[in-house]
Parts: sequence; structure tokens; C-alpha cells
Amino acid sequence: MKPILIIRTGRAPDAIRARHGDFPHWFRLGAQLPEQRLHVVDVEAGDSLPPPGTVAGALITGSAAMVTQRAAWSERTAGWIRNAMDAELPLFGVCYGHQLMAHALGGRVDYLPGGREIGTHAIEKLETAASDALAASLPASFRAHTTHEQSVLEAPPGALVLARSARDPHQLLRYGPYALSAQFHPEFSADVMRAYILRKRADMQREGSDPHSSYREVAATPIARGFLQRFARHHGLSRSARHR
Repeated sequence: MKPILIIRTGRAPDAIRARHGDFPHWFRLGAQLPEQRLHVVDVEAGDSLPPPGTVAGALITGSAAMVTQRAAWSERTAGWIRNAMDAELPLFGVCYGHQLMAHALGGRVDYLPGGREIGTHAIEKLETAASDALAASLPASFRAHTTHEQSVLEAPPGALVLARSARDPHQLLRYGPYALSAQFHPEFSADVMRAYILRKRADMQREGSDPHSSYREVAATPIARGFLQRFARHHGLSRSARHR
């Protein structure tokens, strides 16, 4: 049985990691992945990615790095993403992973106009999602956790934009039958979201937003989390799925 790849593009801040664990742990729980099948590759640390044909699917994490920095490890991962698309490998990118997928496939990434988006926000499903295998079942609006300074400003040619927020028009992208990415964080718990707001509260105040209000408005996001789980089940990656 092929392993499930978690492409680690960074790590949670030390204080958050000590209390809540780190990215691979959150993805394992969020997507209900079988631990014995997981293979974590830390591309930021220089680990090599396996050939796409040797894994069952891949999840690409967030990062404190910026896609626009064009770091060597990031550009190598972008090349791997293009090869994985050619191989029709199931891919799901989140935050940095979302931006990196869009960049790899011809989109444009840069700083989100108006500053960072952080907190639990409403995500609006678009009409383009009506015929999507996974997004069609989403409600018209659902809550999701966000924390990002950069964003996808232009989607890649041929990509479908499936959902947006008030601040970010590209919250959920479909690149083909096997590949999706989300700017929001379906793997976050409410506790993790609160921890990020506490960590970023000085930055938020400096940028003119209210961290206290954002903290109070944090809530559970079962629909966003369930979307990640449906992706894993649909492609045979979760514990409850029939494996490919």
C-alpha cells in the first residue's frame, strides 16, 4: 500500500507547537489519515521528495515563509507539483501549499491587499462549485480559520475558483479532478486559531485590526474540517476509505 505524503513547508511557532503539536499532527487528525501510512517530507529543511508515482496522495502544509521569496526548496517543490499534476496524483494544498500550487501552475501570488487576514471568517461558496465533486455539497456560507499575509492574486489558467471570503477572492481552487487547494486552514482547531491570534496580536493592532474581537469570534469550523476529510475519503487516503 502506497504511503500518504505530507509535504512540510514549515513548522508551527515553538510555543504553539509545544502546546498543540505541529502541522503533520494537525493534518493527520483533520483528514483522519492512518498514521502508519504517513510519510512526512520536510522540504524546507532540504528533504528530497519521492517520485509522485510512489505515493497515494499528498497534502502540502502552511509555512511562515513567503512564496514570493522563491526559495530554492520552494521552487523545487513547485516543480514536483507540476510533475504530480501530470501523474494525476491527489493533491491538497493549504495556505502556503495553496499559494505554492497556484504559483507552480501559472498563477500569481503576492501580499493580500489591505493586510493580513486572520481569525474565523465566513467563506462563500461560488456558483462554480455547483458541479464540483467535493465542493458541491458545501453550504452557501461556512466558517473557516485563516491566517495569511500573502494570497493568490490571480488563479492559474484553467483553475476553477470555488469559494471566496470578504477579503480574499481565491479561498478554494480546483485545478483538475485530483487537485485542490485552500487558503483557509481546515486542519486548524479553534484552540490553534486562538493561539495564532494571541501570537499575532501586536501585528494586528499595528495594522489596525482588533485582536480581542477576532479572539472572541473564533468558533469551531466543522464544515471546513469536513471538506478536508471528504477529500481524503474521496481519494482513498483516510482511515475509513477504500484504498486505491
